[in-house]
Amino acid sequence: MAKRLVLASTSPFRAQILRAAGVQFDAVASGVDEKAIVMDDPARTAMARAEAKAIDVSGKNRDAVVIGADQTLSLGGRTFTKAVDINDARRRLLELSGQTHTLHSGIALAFDGKVIAATVVNVPMVMRRLSSGEIDRYLATGEWRGVVGCYQAENHGIQLFESIGGDTTAVVGLPMPQLLAALRSVGVNTLDAPVGPWALAAQG
Repeated sequence: MAKRLVLASTSPFRAQILRAAGVQFDAVASGVDEKAIVMDDPARTAMARAEAKAIDVSGKNRDAVVIGADQTLSLGGRTFTKAVDINDARRRLLELSGQTHTLHSGIALAFDGKVIAATVVNVPMVMRRLSSGEIDRYLATGEWRGVVGCYQAENHGIQLFESIGGDTTAVVGLPMPQLLAALRSVGVNTLDAPVGPWALAAQG
């Protein structure tokens, strides 16, 4: 029996998406070092990191279904990580300029220290060709800090793109249709029962 939902993240963007959908939850930071988890492709890396975060927080919140999430970005077989400083961010935006890259948004659910559901959503992102002046003006917003790709498509960063494929919530880092489907699959329907307890489905 799960009594509540916990988001294994203190990201304000992920929290905002959940609140907008009417989902009630607690937010708890994960202690996982995501840089230490690297799989053989960026999509698997995103899902493995999401699973690790969910398991980490679940171990300390055993009455809750814990939501883990992570994003990676790939371009031409190369996986991008978060920029270390503004010069690094400038180099990355120059690489992405005029190219189509992919955001991999992984989510996982854990209960009682075990993963009970996980998936990854891949979103193609077509960035328009940017001038050096546009890149500098965007960097001045500070939105490059702490995010893969060095942009926030939910804010000023939307001006960098020609087109975005798929679900915009996946771009922000929490693909809601897939997350809600995963929750329902384990017995948590937040529309029928916004507040726990929920009797979880048996896991095979």
